[in-house]
Amino acid sequence: MAFGKGHHLHLIDGSAFIFRAYHALPPLTRKSDGLPVGAVSGFCNMLFRYIEDNHGPDAPTHAAVIFDKGSHTFRNDMYDQYKANREAMPEDLRPQIPLTREATIAFNIACKELEGFEADDIIATLACQARDAGGRVTIISSDKDLMQLVGGGVEMLDAMKNARIDTAGVEAKFGVKPDRVVDVQALAGDAVDNVPGAPGIGIKTAALLINEFGDLETLLERAGEIKQPKRRQTLIDHADQIRLSKRLVQLDCDMELDFGLDDLEVRDPEAEALLTFLSAMEFRTIAKRVADRFGAPVPHVVETPAITGAGPAAEAPPFDVSKYQTVGDADALQGWIDQIYERGWVAVDTETTSLNEMRAELVGISLAVEAGTACYIPLTHKASATDDLFGAEGLAEGQMPLELALEMLTPMLEDPSILKIGQNMKYDAKIFANLGITVAPIDDTMLLSYAQHAGLHGHGMDLLSERYLGHVPIPIKPLLGSGKSAVTFDRVPIDKATPYAAEDADVTLRLWHALKPGLHKAQVTTVYETLERPLVPVLAAMERSGIKVDRNTLSRMSSVFAQKMAALEAEIHDLAGEKFNVGSPKQLGEILFDKMGLDGGKKGKTGAYATGADVLEDLATEHELPGRVLDWRQLSKLKSTYTDALQEHINPDTGRVHTSYSIAGASTGRLASTDPNLQNIPVRSDEGRRIREAFVADTGKVLVSLDYSQIELRILAHVAQIDSLKQAFKDGQDIHALTASEMFNVPLDEMTPQIRRQAKAINFGVIYGISGFGLARNLRIPRAEAQGFIDRYFERFPGIRAYMDETTAFAKEHGFVQTLFGRKIHTPEISAKGPRAGFAKRAAINAPIQGTAADVIRRAMIRMPDAIKGLPATMLLQVHDELLFEVAKDAVEDTIAVVREVMENASMPAVQLSVPLTVEAGQGANWAEAH
Repeated sequence: MAFGKGHHLHLIDGSAFIFRAYHALPPLTRKSDGLPVGAVSGFCNMLFRYIEDNHGPDAPTHAAVIFDKGSHTFRNDMYDQYKANREAMPEDLRPQIPLTREATIAFNIACKELEGFEADDIIATLACQARDAGGRVTIISSDKDLMQLVGGGVEMLDAMKNARIDTAGVEAKFGVKPDRVVDVQALAGDAVDNVPGAPGIGIKTAALLINEFGDLETLLERAGEIKQPKRRQTLIDHADQIRLSKRLVQLDCDMELDFGLDDLEVRDPEAEALLTFLSAMEFRTIAKRVADRFGAPVPHVVETPAITGAGPAAEAPPFDVSKYQTVGDADALQGWIDQIYERGWVAVDTETTSLNEMRAELVGISLAVEAGTACYIPLTHKASATDDLFGAEGLAEGQMPLELALEMLTPMLEDPSILKIGQNMKYDAKIFANLGITVAPIDDTMLLSYAQHAGLHGHGMDLLSERYLGHVPIPIKPLLGSGKSAVTFDRVPIDKATPYAAEDADVTLRLWHALKPGLHKAQVTTVYETLERPLVPVLAAMERSGIKVDRNTLSRMSSVFAQKMAALEAEIHDLAGEKFNVGSPKQLGEILFDKMGLDGGKKGKTGAYATGADVLEDLATEHELPGRVLDWRQLSKLKSTYTDALQEHINPDTGRVHTSYSIAGASTGRLASTDPNLQNIPVRSDEGRRIREAFVADTGKVLVSLDYSQIELRILAHVAQIDSLKQAFKDGQDIHALTASEMFNVPLDEMTPQIRRQAKAINFGVIYGISGFGLARNLRIPRAEAQGFIDRYFERFPGIRAYMDETTAFAKEHGFVQTLFGRKIHTPEISAKGPRAGFAKRAAINAPIQGTAADVIRRAMIRMPDAIKGLPATMLLQVHDELLFEVAKDAVEDTIAVVREVMENASMPAVQLSVPLTVEAGQGANWAEAH
């Protein structure tokens, strides 16, 4: 039966449960491997109590636990300082977060989250949907932000106090009715979430103002009538900031969800599945309670052996920071160097003044030669926390001169017979490279973990230490402080720096012993040795090279964008017949739906109309104004995110932008670009493409771009054995036109652009598991017609359906999928139920294709330095399937020929593809011309 009158929905704030469980219980680790599980244990107890307490006539008919997913949401795009003041998640809590999702599934309760949105927005959307359908809603949370939803059949339950919060409860807290809570919050701001609000105005004053003037917009429009001068001026001066604050605190009640209320129907736990999970977590007490509750046998709790490999870590001594040494003279350092040569390896870590390797200054170096034996070599610590001098007189005592230490260490760091082990070694390699030192050979514990466990968990040192060593490393924050009082590492006293820095090297060495033997067991040694480890020096060199950016071009673009935005605003105001704030969704909604009477107006809980991009795109077919607003929004984003922000990333010493590549970010092997992200510069609009004009070649050189053509479609044709597509690629045909001809029985010489566009959307959509709904939206056609296209596609190319079915079956059986080069991408959610199962299935199907493409370009990049040696060419950027080079003008054709040969043969000899890889090349004075 569809959700409606008589149904009762419970929405549980998952984050509130997790943090309550974490802070309510003492630390607890799983005996077998030292994994922190205290919060998971508390979370399970809370879910079990919830199930036990919710029987009888008022029991929910539908329920879900809602989680946040990721830290970046659409609010960060509005305001980059949103939640910037929040403390980092405790390191021992981080590995427990995914386990709470598993616990929710084990209890057979719907578990929901959505990338880019906070749990509160999902709760808001579901609550509004349920209320509008005539049902009741109970939100189990004490979060004040959710109080704006109360009323009309929606209530809250503070489970901690077992107290219900209704309209009267909201009024008692905020001084206004629920529908005006966001107005009060917009004025008062929120220090926890870093919502600015109006300076000096708190909850009580905000409530008085809103009750007097009725709502926030009226208050701001009539701010001049306020009697108190300071208050009046505050509202006038900070009106835009207050409006921004309202957008930040206002929950999104109109999210597009990939599930519905009917998917949240309450289900009893399946005893076997739940007890299996509790047994794996080694939760004896709750396992017994659950077994008694369901009349099932008490499970035997299996304590699996710790994943520590076969190395010395198995007999490693306990961590004892008191045994770490501070090295302050040449004799002591020579003793450590002698030990390193006896072992043949050393764990190395650097301490610096910044996470930006191009601006960081070396502060000290830590070394470890065996578990428990580590040291720290302080080099440039200041004499006091307030000393600004950098000369010898400004340095703390007990340190080696930087030049002497490097002179002694360089031969060892560059010695090919000594293995240097690091965690995220690319960072340390760049720090040493800045000082003229080439560190080789290397091993990287982050990449050892990534090669074996991609898709299972993160690969940061603290998480790996807790998971595989059962040890929580010393945190950095107490040493550096936070906020305005934060200091750089060179101002940390040496006696406090030594335990922290030396422990990092000790942990890294122990992780190496724990993880290295696992490569062979997991059968990913070749992946690590050919795709991960050798990429480190290649990326380090690219990042240090950077790419030249013309600040004047960016400034001109910013000015042009500002002028275009102003012109668009004027045009929009003319079309509307009045002036209004184009950036205000509320005002825009009133213009579109109240004044102009356009169809499709839908109000959310707050009473404001939805004016998202999808709404405006639909309306743009009826009227010019929505299209102009979309144009204005696009320019606004380009200006703030790129032409303004990129200028801040230009290194003052080099005049270039130095992005950083994350090797172990995406489970498929795709590289991610950060600080700044150069992979997401838009290319679909003329204005977006123009941003690439600011990336320029140095004097006497040009930029050369080489880009794989449709590499993922080629790989799909190979793995799915689609003969017609393979032949088309071999013949160099237009693959999208051919697909259209095959599907729609249209001869190639009668092909229209519209039919080809539909085939192109299907070709690329199928790779990513697009649904009929998604294709309908992309092509703006009825859903039934779109689904018909997809069905016809699979009928015409049955190999694709076979590949999908076989890949899904393999993932379910083995818990991972593989690329053609052996990279394993784990699929822990492949057996999940409900909409999550669909997402996991699509991800599993896509991963071998996207991962193989990522492996191919990795192989090309690794071979490139040797291939272009001797040519006046430098590899600068990797963006998706493209490599960008800076080349002397007279060597362009030679460079293109060499690079193209490397890229087109990158899969060889490991994989012989049945379709050719084709690379397109371009050149120009700037990136836009080259691509």
